[in-house]
Amino acid sequence: MTIKAVVFDAYGTLYDVQSVADVTEDAFPGYGELITQVWRIKQLEYSWLRSLMGRYQDFAVVTRDALVYTLRSLGLQYDEPTFARIIDKYQHLALYPDALSMFEALKDRKLAILSNGSPDMLNALVRNTGLERVLDATISVDAKKVFKPDPAAYALIEKVLHTPPAEVLFISSNPWDVCGAKAFGLNVAWIERVTPEAMALACVESETVAPLTMFKTLRTQMDELGVHPDHRIHALSELPALVSARS
Repeated sequence: MTIKAVVFDAYGTLYDVQSVADVTEDAFPGYGELITQVWRIKQLEYSWLRSLMGRYQDFAVVTRDALVYTLRSLGLQYDEPTFARIIDKYQHLALYPDALSMFEALKDRKLAILSNGSPDMLNALVRNTGLERVLDATISVDAKKVFKPDPAAYALIEKVLHTPPAEVLFISSNPWDVCGAKAFGLNVAWIERVTPEAMALACVESETVAPLTMFKTLRTQMDELGVHPDHRIHALSELPALVSARS
C-alpha cells in the first residue's frame, strides 16, 4: 500500500539528545557526559513508570524530575539559574544535519512528529529549528495523557492526520518506540545509528565502559520484544528512497 504520511519521533530521531552534553559539561566540568546519559535514561524510565502507575505528568515535568534525580544521585550541587540553563537546552537541541534535505524530498507526503514531548517543549523546539515550515502537524502524547509506547499514543496519528495505520510510515531511532509502533500496527522504519559491531569495538577499546557506550548498549540496540521493524536504515537521508519505493 502507498505511504501517504511519514511520522517521526522527535528525541533521538530528528533531534540529537546528546547535544545537551555541551551545557552539562559547561555547568559541571568532568561530569557532562555522565549527567547526559543518566538524565536521558531516567527521563525515559520516568515516562514509562508514570504511564504504568497511572500518574501522568507531562514531559516537561518528567524531564525536570529526571535531571533532579541525576544531579542528586551524583552529589552535584546547583543553583536555579544553572538548572534552568540545562533544562532550556531541550528547546534548542541540535537537529540531525540530514533532516532538512530529507523533509524537502518528502514534501509530497503528509509529514508530522509524534512525540512524548509536551506541547510547549515541542512547539519551541520545532520553531527554534525551522521545522514549522515543513511539518503538517506536531503531535504530543499529552492529548492522551499517556506516553509511548502505549497504543493510545500511536492512535493519535490517525486522529490528527486522518490517515490509517497501513498508509503511515513511522520513523524512530529508539528501539522501544519502534517496537511499540509496530505492535500497534504501523509500518515502521528503524534508524540504526549504532550497530552491534560498533558497540563491540567501543567496548574493547578501553578497560572501562564510557557512559555514552553504556547508554548506547541500553537504549540504541533493538529490543527482544517479539516485534521487528519493517525497514532498517542508518540515517534520515535514506528515507526518501525508501518512501519512493513504497509509492
